This record gives sequence, structure tokens and C-alpha cells, in this order.
Amino acid sequence: MSTRIIAFYLPQFHSIPENDEWWGKGFTDWVNVKKARPLFKGHQQPRIPLNENYYDLSKVDTLQWQAKIANEYGVYGFCFYHYWFNGKLLLEKPAEMLLADKSIALNFCFSWANEPWARTWDGKAKQVLMPQSYGGKDDWEKHFYYLLPFFKDERYIKENNCPMFLIYRSCSIPCAAEMMEEWNEMAKKAGFNGIHFVETLRNGKREKRNLPFKAKVEFEPARTNMQQHPVILNYKRVRRRIINIINNIFHCTIPLNKPFPFVDVAQRSIEKKSPVGTYGGVFIGWDNTPRRGLAGTIVLPPSKAEFKQYFKTKMEQTLNVYHTNYVFINAWNEWAEGTVLEPDETHQYEYLEAIKESII
Repeated sequence: MSTRIIAFYLPQFHSIPENDEWWGKGFTDWVNVKKARPLFKGHQQPRIPLNENYYDLSKVDTLQWQAKIANEYGVYGFCFYHYWFNGKLLLEKPAEMLLADKSIALNFCFSWANEPWARTWDGKAKQVLMPQSYGGKDDWEKHFYYLLPFFKDERYIKENNCPMFLIYRSCSIPCAAEMMEEWNEMAKKAGFNGIHFVETLRNGKREKRNLPFKAKVEFEPARTNMQQHPVILNYKRVRRRIINIINNIFHCTIPLNKPFPFVDVAQRSIEKKSPVGTYGGVFIGWDNTPRRGLAGTIVLPPSKAEFKQYFKTKMEQTLNVYHTNYVFINAWNEWAEGTVLEPDETHQYEYLEAIKESII
């Protein structure tokens, strides 16, 4: 059983009318990436794409380039974030371009990022920009039939003739059981054996209902960082409040969170074993200060050797402990959250090379 590497993929690199309205004309995630500044000595900000390749995902040649290097370095496919708000789509263009161009050799699946959009980036998290609701049977059918052409595409990732579909936050869907069963029935009528639903393990809050998930996937580093002992988490909350007060009184710019060494988080990621049948998850550092500023969380970027060791250990754990063969990487292009497989000016192709040299 050979390992299949799937990278989470953010489509937030082309402008859309909604982001123009909410954040300013021409907004993409590159805006946050470019404005980032170092907060301490040695802080690797801003992250600059190799050759300053601030690409536009509304152009098909960008997808062609991404598919080329993914295939070259052994990445099996991309997991596109999918945004559906009771019939309203956002950032759908890259996936639709991929569907329309059969010449692009890229396996893919979807992760339904079923969260409301809020003004989190400028500290106004309570101001909801796009609410998330789940409707009833009519909306479930509309959603399924939008996805069906993707599911039927030969490049769409399937298990046992079931299209793979990740749900980011199933706990937020009150009608999850009914909706998923409805989709399974519609999928069977469309010629599949059902839907290969995958639960995302991303924090301490677990799905307690008996939902028809076929697998789970580790979403790192959130799964690991949010499963620390409550005493530690409470200490960090208090520390953040104190530093925030100091910053406000003395006009300082002290980061609210201490940076984590990569190897520490990677080790905890390995030690926190998931149930049999889980797909392994890895990450490549983390730094969301381009979005969150002083309130950001930082896991220092690894060296090639550090990432390679972590990646190899997780692959072995996935095969030998979880008895599955998918490993999901966070992420292909989360530039504003500091976890990036794509080449940048500092690390170039190191992380891709580590994957190519390690695949079992």
C-alpha cells in the first residue's frame, strides 16, 4: 500500500466582488502576505514566493504550473477548500477552471470549510460577513448536484467508488446525519457506492454523533496545539491578556504568543495518536501573523531535515498504526498562515524535495 500525499489548497488568490466590498478593491491573500513585518529578531516575514511569483488563480496557467510541480515532487493531489453558504458559492473559480480543463493532470477532492466568514483579520470577529446555514433537503440537493460534475471527473479522488469529501466542522451542522444520508442515496443513484465522508480532527471538540463518516483526517497543527492540558491553555490565555495590557499602556509591540519550536509541535503531533482508519496529517510550520498581527500563533519554520524526519515518521505511523495510506499536508499555499509547500525565496524547493525523497 503506497502512500498518497494530498495537500490542502487555498483558493483565496484571485479577486472576487465580495472581498472587494469587505476588504478593498482587488483584495486577495497576497495583500496580507505582502504587508507582514517581522515581530522579533529572526522572524521570517514577509514570506516571499520564489521569483516573487504572486500568482493569480483566475488564470489557468497558474493551475497548470502548480499541477506540474506537484506531480514532479510526488504530491498525489490537492484538497480544495470549498465554500457553500446555503446556495451561495465563494472562491469557486479555480476548481471550476480545473474541472473545465481536462488537460491538467491533477487529482483533487474537496474540504467543505463550513464556517461563517467574519472580520477576524482586523480584530472584529463578531462582525459576520457571510453567515453559514444548512437549509433543508432542497439546499442539500442543490449542493450535491453542484458537486456531482466534480465527483464524476476521473481526476476526483475516490475510495471504493465513493468520492472523497471532507467536512471541516461537522459539529456545526445540526442536520448532519440527515444531510449525509441524503447525499449517500443521491450518490448511489448517480452510479457511486456513496460518499466517502471524512471527519476533520482539528481541535479538542469531537463529533459525538454516529455520523456516516468513512474516515478521519488529522488537521495540523490545530489538532495538536488545541489539545494541550487545560492548565497550559489557561496560562497562555492569561499571559496574552497581560501582554496586551502592557502593549496598550506602553505602546509596545510584544507578540502575545511565544513562538513554538517546530520539533516540539511535530513531536507532540506524532505522540497524539489517532484511531485506526485515520488519515495522517502534517504541517510545515505555522505563522498567521500576516492576518493576526501581534495576536498570531507562530510555529517556527523547520529545516528541510526537521520536516523530512517528521514527514517520514508520520507516513510510517499512518501506514503501520492507522492502517491507511493518505497523508494530508497543511498546506500547499497557505501563505498568510505560514504553512507552504510552494517554493519561496528562503526555503526554495526544500520541503517538496523532502517529500520526493521520503515517499514510501
